[in-house]
Amino acid sequence: MDFGMTSKRGKNNKNKTMEIKINHIAKMEGHAGFMASVLNGDVKSAKIEVQEGIRLIEGVLIGRHYADMPIVAQRICGICPVVHNLTSIKALENAMGVKVTSETEKLRAVMELGQIIHSHALHLFFLSLADFLDMDNDIQLVKEYPEETKMAVQLREFGMDIVRVIGGRVIHPLTNEVGGFKKAPDAEALKKIVTDSEKVLRTALELGEFFKYIKVPDFERKTEYVCLGNRKNYSIYDGDIISSECLHIPVEKFEQDFQELQKQNEVIKKVEHEGKSYMIGAIARINNHRDKLNPQAAKYLESLNFRFPDYNPFHNILCQIVEVIHCVEESAKLIKELLNADLNKVVTQEYAIKEGVGVAAVEAPRGTLYYHVEVDAKGYVKNVNIITPTAQFLANLEDDVADFIKQIIDLEDKDKQKKLRGFIRAYDPCISCAVH
Repeated sequence: MDFGMTSKRGKNNKNKTMEIKINHIAKMEGHAGFMASVLNGDVKSAKIEVQEGIRLIEGVLIGRHYADMPIVAQRICGICPVVHNLTSIKALENAMGVKVTSETEKLRAVMELGQIIHSHALHLFFLSLADFLDMDNDIQLVKEYPEETKMAVQLREFGMDIVRVIGGRVIHPLTNEVGGFKKAPDAEALKKIVTDSEKVLRTALELGEFFKYIKVPDFERKTEYVCLGNRKNYSIYDGDIISSECLHIPVEKFEQDFQELQKQNEVIKKVEHEGKSYMIGAIARINNHRDKLNPQAAKYLESLNFRFPDYNPFHNILCQIVEVIHCVEESAKLIKELLNADLNKVVTQEYAIKEGVGVAAVEAPRGTLYYHVEVDAKGYVKNVNIITPTAQFLANLEDDVADFIKQIIDLEDKDKQKKLRGFIRAYDPCISCAVH
């Protein structure tokens, strides 16, 4: 049994201590549990227990040639290798002053859109949905909703096809490198993605209608939403750091404004802004620049009747389906633009290796991924700092859960178990990235 709860009562039942412990939370990337302590209805602590050792990828990268960095860094995660690849390459290009074509940037953006589509489809349907349908496992989910299951699989396959066509393979792409791509993608394969996108968009909208009827808990806690943002579009590949509290700074100042904290006996460095936790990911992006969504995504979001700012973390799941719709629209649009341009302009041209410092950020499915890299005059890595999305939102998750426990404290133990697991999974944490 992976859920335990004990209650200790004092005289006259006035003093009540409750210890809540979940030994393992399944259906999320990596291994973690949960512990909380409640005294007289007051939550004294709520903590995600990371059950993985630190991987020291940053240390592994120091001393290696810069060309190795994207190849090694993308091994941090099997679900979202593209964003680690892209962000490390952008940071290296900024460090060495390497300029790339607009076609290269556009093609990289399409890769990231594909990754977001397949990651969101996996999470919102196969990892989180059962929590809100009172189902114990996904076998039951697939049996009761076979058509919706097929839709989710189709969305994932579409996203993976995008990455495969551009990157050469889905997991740990091969073609992307500093300065551009080793080779241009096949134009006919890109045309097929555009053709397929019409059917996939209808599938996404149909699945979106299904998710409208999923009842999620009514819970709110105000927080700061942080993501990339610019004036031109719904920022995924590029932008400044913006927040719902009117923060707007260049990515280069991220480490000045946001603090990494290494607490005693904790594997993950948590991140705070001005001493407080904050939220990133789909719900943050929707809150901060929903006005830049593509037409069908904007129409679907309007139909959800959310009130903004929206501080219900369970809505992160519905924000993910909004982003799936948006990303399908956006990928088709960008590929059409690329097909009308010269695809050979994405192929890497010669550049000079220089000593320098570079930072970069790209929106991963779970939020903003940040890289800081220093290289010497021969192109060897001197220093690396990687700040992952889960490391950033973990403190906010614990603050949210502490508040949420008060709402469910009188439920039966089994019901508490379901509610807490569903809450944590709605955040879509990636422990492997966090312990990089």
